[in-house]
Amino acid sequence: MLRRSLPLLFVVFSLWVTAQTYYPSRTDWQSKDAKELGFNANKLQEAVDFAEANEYSGHKDLRMAILEGFQREPYHDIQGPTKKRGGPAGMIIKDGYIVAQWGDIDRVDMTFSVTKSYLSTTVGLALDDGLIRSVQDKVDLYVWDGTFEGEHNSKITWEHLLQQTSDWSGALFGLYDWTDRPSRDHKIDDMRYRELKEPGTSYKYNDVRVNVLAYSALQVWRRPLPQVLKERIMDPIGASTTWRWYGYDNTWTVIDGVKMQSVSGGGHHGGGVFISAQDHARFGLLFARKGKWEGKQLISEKWTQMIQTPAKAFESYGYMWWLNKGPRNLGDGVPGHLYYAAGFGGNYIVVDQEADVVIVTRWLQPSKLGEMVKLVYDAM
Repeated sequence: MLRRSLPLLFVVFSLWVTAQTYYPSRTDWQSKDAKELGFNANKLQEAVDFAEANEYSGHKDLRMAILEGFQREPYHDIQGPTKKRGGPAGMIIKDGYIVAQWGDIDRVDMTFSVTKSYLSTTVGLALDDGLIRSVQDKVDLYVWDGTFEGEHNSKITWEHLLQQTSDWSGALFGLYDWTDRPSRDHKIDDMRYRELKEPGTSYKYNDVRVNVLAYSALQVWRRPLPQVLKERIMDPIGASTTWRWYGYDNTWTVIDGVKMQSVSGGGHHGGGVFISAQDHARFGLLFARKGKWEGKQLISEKWTQMIQTPAKAFESYGYMWWLNKGPRNLGDGVPGHLYYAAGFGGNYIVVDQEADVVIVTRWLQPSKLGEMVKLVYDAM
């Protein structure tokens, strides 16, 4: 009799645990007092004050900030939407509850390369669904229109693209890989005819290659990536209807007879995800909860671990999430296990799966992220 009752007890226990785990509803996100959640309220306020006092120093007109920030790149221009930004804003979430917030958390702003972590998620969903069999598969098995043609590009795997170690060479929608973040001491011919690195052996942050990943994921899904993200992730987690995901003006292609936009993985030339701090926090909470939302596994727990796989060529980078290790670690006093999404201008989603903590901070001077996060942990 006891043995027969064990499965029932396990089910009851699982339901009890689920009931004890708080998730915000679509229309309401509860707050709790800092002390109740184990924080020193005064120290936590220091973290908030620090975030507000260290605003990103660049233009609020983000068109100007982009043009100035990437002016040394050959032929760089704006090819997608931009938007003037707001001021510092953010949220600190503990056990699902809001423990602190500042600024306008509902304002929709560009988020630049935080978009890469949303893009990575659509690849994870494709893997969960069996549309991609393995991240070790070569991409030319799935995308055979010439994008991965040639001795070099044909070696590139999904993992190489996710970890930015592909050294993919070519042009996509009129943008050449070598024009993106070139070495300061190289001339155009040096860049154009550079020696290619074996895929997986060299890390290079490069938005053209990230956009190649977005284009490849579109070829696999056969439907716009913003639709996939909305239906599978953003709607189930209760995100607002205000977020958008753009490509560039000319990044249109035809899939199965239907014209679709290939979205960008950032705002390097404009475009990318435009979103509020509150929607960022929901997305971060999903990953803090290992892909589960109110008892439903929206993206596999396995994927939330895979994204933390450090690139062999650069241990600070995972699957389009930054890892708190190696040269890009956030400094002493910040747990080594957390990981984060990061974008131009000081946009961040920091995820701590072990402590069930999410920190969203927007328009923070980028050099100040480590100090800000340390202040939060000092308050715990």
